Amino acid sequence: MSKATFDPTRFNNSKNTPFNEVMDNHLSRRNFVKRGLGLSAMTAFGGFGLSACGSDNDTAAETPTTPPTAPTPTAPTKSSAVLGFESIAGSKTDAVAVAAGYSAYVLAPWGTPLNSKAAAWKADGSNTAIDQENSVGMHHDGMHFFPLNDSADDGLLCINHEYIDQDALHPTGPTFDADGKRTVIDEIRKEINAHGISVVRIKLVSGRWQVVENDSHNRRFTGATVMDIAGPLAYSSYLETRYSPDGSQARGTLNNCGNGYTPWGTYLTCEENWPGYFVNKGTLTQEQTRIGISTSDTRYGWSHLAGDDDERLDEFARFDVTPTGSSATNDYRNEANGHGYIVEIDPYNPNSRAIKRTALGRFRHEGCAFGKLEEGKPITFYSGHDSRFEYLYKFVSDAAWDPADANSTNRLTVGDKYMNAGTLYAAKFTEDGVGEWLPLTLDGVTADGSTLASSFDSQAAIILNTAGAADLLGATPMDRPEWTTVDPFTGTVYLTLTNNSKRTDSTNPANPRLNNNFGHIIRWDEGDAATEFSWDIFIFGSPADGDAETNLSGLTDLNQFASPDGLAFDQRGILWVQTDNGASEVTEETNDQMLAIVPSTMVDADGNQQVVTAENQTQLKRFFVGPNGCEVTGFAMSPDYTAMFANIQHPDNWPYSDRADEETPAGTTVRPRAATVMFIKDDGGEIGV
Repeated sequence: MSKATFDPTRFNNSKNTPFNEVMDNHLSRRNFVKRGLGLSAMTAFGGFGLSACGSDNDTAAETPTTPPTAPTPTAPTKSSAVLGFESIAGSKTDAVAVAAGYSAYVLAPWGTPLNSKAAAWKADGSNTAIDQENSVGMHHDGMHFFPLNDSADDGLLCINHEYIDQDALHPTGPTFDADGKRTVIDEIRKEINAHGISVVRIKLVSGRWQVVENDSHNRRFTGATVMDIAGPLAYSSYLETRYSPDGSQARGTLNNCGNGYTPWGTYLTCEENWPGYFVNKGTLTQEQTRIGISTSDTRYGWSHLAGDDDERLDEFARFDVTPTGSSATNDYRNEANGHGYIVEIDPYNPNSRAIKRTALGRFRHEGCAFGKLEEGKPITFYSGHDSRFEYLYKFVSDAAWDPADANSTNRLTVGDKYMNAGTLYAAKFTEDGVGEWLPLTLDGVTADGSTLASSFDSQAAIILNTAGAADLLGATPMDRPEWTTVDPFTGTVYLTLTNNSKRTDSTNPANPRLNNNFGHIIRWDEGDAATEFSWDIFIFGSPADGDAETNLSGLTDLNQFASPDGLAFDQRGILWVQTDNGASEVTEETNDQMLAIVPSTMVDADGNQQVVTAENQTQLKRFFVGPNGCEVTGFAMSPDYTAMFANIQHPDNWPYSDRADEETPAGTTVRPRAATVMFIKDDGGEIGV
């Protein structure tokens, strides 16, 4: 791969055609050149309920709550759901604002003890590393609910914890010596333990969900938890370290942002902005340069502890990946190679170990959604690379889907079957509405007509530098591809493109826009061949007073948004859109929010799905708004839809009480705590309808 001048704000320095140029040409037409593909409401997804598996307290006797069924020709192709709430006004308060007829409660804030090893959360920040290791982590993000005991009133929440706030974790902030080195071991351990995933048992008691303390399912995965490696990179020389000389294990999972789940009842957590946790003070490798490993310092200073000795070397110095030994098994040069993956967790088995699934690619993963399920056909997983000018990927399993696997109690073994072998693709978009999936394999044809075998000697090498391989193939650089989700009725896949303020090198009067501060949501249908798909833009973020070239979807004060991020369908066909807004034109009017719409009902007389326009934009409704300073993220539903769970990340001065919708009184300051919020309908009915 040819070298280019390195821009520290842009890790992708390829010359691939950017998505804004492709979409400019496409949008001038606005209709599909179908070629047998097209976004049609007749693309049946069947009655598959995307249900997780159920369990009781005896993990040896675990069975699914609702086994999925294969799609049938009579399956519905359009949702019957109708949004039953009125869109609310924007909000700028230290409280959650929610649609009329609903209430919101704080459920599982940062520091909630999961077992008796943890002390109660202390507002002065004096909890220890041991406390944090046994409590809910910090800065909640992606999330999923797994029912227990075939019940809609009992289950497990798996919650991602993306990053930390050092000043909030420690009473007086982190401690450094005169040379800028960390000096307190417990502080670093507490920071590492605040990362990762929480598995939390919750139950409905007297109409309110509650955390069940000391339950056998409660557990933490942190930045230090030992995890197995599976797929092409397992046992390869690329993963050999002093800790794992055979390349079979990695320690910890970091910057867990988006998430997913599987048809067999496991949780998928995504390692997003993990490169900043490592430093190479020597010469960066090609893949380190491409993914953005630092040459100066780690994000939180974990790699350098004053008075380091051999006893602490593995624990902290592993974040310094500068080669120092005679071989990889004598130092930590490969430590970062154990990060950047989709991680599979069995929430029902508290004795199981998490597995990093390398076949799905190594990059800054944001979300992982599986596509339309059909018996006898492969399973597809979609994931975005959340950085500016990065790519959209899909993984297609070698194994064909067997619905009986949804009932297996050996869930991670089922994961081995579908997630360890298959083909990884990167997306290339063309202006005629038909895209191409480019295979990241040794025989994958590059933009110059050669193959990836000219640049890589193995599939493991391709996976290690997934983004670099996609550069060579000519994949389309996008505006920060984030969460994906699949319409349960049509099978159409949706993707948030959050924003890209660094796009300044081309004009585009029809959109996407230069300095794209508002983002948009794209969608596609798979074609008959694994390499084909059709695409369109579903909605464009914008302030309500944006001009005609900005507000292409005709948004108003009641649904204006920017920076779409979290994205999820429920199984009634309602699409829930969450925002991580950085555009002042919108933030002046409202905090981050969650909106809802039912895309499969938006069809014309010929059955073709419609995009959001000024004529139909009222179908997009704002359901709730978060408190000041927060990001709204993470989505889960109880199986009967009577409870919704969402996460409030990095709020300013919230929560004041267990009522999430109670505003912090003026003049009162509270120690902010990221938290899961529970939404219920006051009449006990289903959320949203």
